Amino acid sequence: MSGFSLQDPRTAARGAWLFEQIVATGSVVLRQLGRTRAGEVAVQRYLSSPYVTYEVIVDALSARTRQACAGRRVVAAQDTTEINFKDRSAARRGLGPTGDGQSPGFFIHPVVAIDADEETMLGLVGAQIWTRDEKKVSDRHRRAPEDKESACWLEGSRTAGRVLDQATQVISVSDRESDIWSHFAHRPAHVELTVRARHDRSLEDGATLFKALADEPTLIVTIVKVAPRGPGDKGRLAKVELRAGQIRVRRPSTAPRTDPKVLLLGLVEAIERDAPPGVEPLRWRLITTLPVATAEDAQDVVRIYRLRWRIEEVFRTLKRDGLALEETQVQDSKHLFHLSALAMGAAVRIIQLVDARDGSSRPMSDVLDPELQSNVALLVRSREGATARQKNLHPPGSLAWLSWVVARYGGWNCYYKPPGPKTMARGWERFAATLAGVILASEKIP
Repeated sequence: MSGFSLQDPRTAARGAWLFEQIVATGSVVLRQLGRTRAGEVAVQRYLSSPYVTYEVIVDALSARTRQACAGRRVVAAQDTTEINFKDRSAARRGLGPTGDGQSPGFFIHPVVAIDADEETMLGLVGAQIWTRDEKKVSDRHRRAPEDKESACWLEGSRTAGRVLDQATQVISVSDRESDIWSHFAHRPAHVELTVRARHDRSLEDGATLFKALADEPTLIVTIVKVAPRGPGDKGRLAKVELRAGQIRVRRPSTAPRTDPKVLLLGLVEAIERDAPPGVEPLRWRLITTLPVATAEDAQDVVRIYRLRWRIEEVFRTLKRDGLALEETQVQDSKHLFHLSALAMGAAVRIIQLVDARDGSSRPMSDVLDPELQSNVALLVRSREGATARQKNLHPPGSLAWLSWVVARYGGWNCYYKPPGPKTMARGWERFAATLAGVILASEKIP
């Protein structure tokens, strides 16, 4: 893993090693990461190094993402998750209250890049990590936008614009919590927005947002794939009517007077009429800066918003269905932040490998340096079998080609169930160790 450009080269190398260990073991338990007492000490030294900040770690991880997104239409999905240590708070230091106001923990707000056309994960773009003050904050309406916790949404869009400057288009996508005036009023000029509406905002003509399209005709009836709600849920298909149009949103009374009086935005409504019994009908009101003039435009906005669910996959992999971050023994908040940044990058890489298992046009360089292709080819050949199904038929150098051999090292036999996150994590551990041996064997010793 290249890119850990810290002041101390030894610290950078240790950070790259630790990142690979998290991917490989599928864990953030120190004993499992270190393998030995010396290795565990090395992990602790890295997490406590004065040269390390979570921002430096995230910047290193995002450097590869920037390259992967060049020339692509990219969805930058962002959301917030809490790491809650309820009943596991003994000896934890420097943490504040989480959502229930009592349990200690902290918050992570990542931005991940998704290919808007292929719908595959491209990498980690950025992240903010913080704890809440135990003291009650002042009236939020009297605080400047940048002093509020909700400023993370605008900062996430700004980060996407800065990191993904080589993409052909960047679309920041987020859920209802990001329906904030300043998010629209101060977005970067080259970053589009698609946000699910939370507030029934006042419009320039005296109407309100929730009724703005009441008299508009249905543009199209289409099928929308609804994301799974959790483990065991495979999601469902919803038949929805789409309506769309432009709206002129008035500046709220709480916004600074220097903000525009009116914002011209697009609005798309997706309404499910015949939901299955016992299922809440889908109703999305999506505020966007993308075009909404045609049925095709409206369908694209809905599809783009639907890709937001991919960040939920990152959270599941980060927590209960993967790396179990909330089970770590790390106690100090600073060290927890460092470990969380590395774990986010690891969760994203695992998802990238799973995405590519059935074929992908993405290059291997999304996760591994391209100069290693000839070494990887040796490992591919060693894992191929005699039958057609046991051959790696993906294009050499592609991410799918790499994913195939990683899955084979994870125990996948090319038959039955496709490899999942646990198989990929286990496979990466064995693949990375073998690859290192091949590289060392190929080096000429003077």
